[in-house]
Amino acid sequence: MPTPLLPRRTLRVTQVGEKVAFTRTLTEADAALFIGVTWDMNPYHTDDAYVAQTRFGRRIVPGLLTASLLTHMGGLWAFLATEMSFEFLAPVYIGDTVTAESEIAEVSDKGWVWLHGRVIGPDGQDVLRAKIRGYPGKFEE
Repeated sequence: MPTPLLPRRTLRVTQVGEKVAFTRTLTEADAALFIGVTWDMNPYHTDDAYVAQTRFGRRIVPGLLTASLLTHMGGLWAFLATEMSFEFLAPVYIGDTVTAESEIAEVSDKGWVWLHGRVIGPDGQDVLRAKIRGYPGKFEE
């Protein structure tokens, strides 16, 4: 397999208002792999019979799997998080297509930044909101 060509990257200043977003469908395999790594054996994620009797009606994706979609944007910005807070607003079901968005909300003169993130569900409503603080390494290609 050939080695991928990576762009030459030069560090540059991070700007308030910069945004990134991507859309992804969360599959049965995504949930299974996440549960396998985290051992999050919550019946809301793993037991069809159990969850059918709850207000959700069918299995939901682990909340931290949904939140972890925001780390993709951290990778795009070479961002190292030091603090995160999440507000879970609605369930995400296996098979749902969601959009994760992050925006640089504040840049400190000490070098850290605050990101405001959100994950939007298939109905266009926020299913998660996040605030993430850390150190950027945004690169120019």
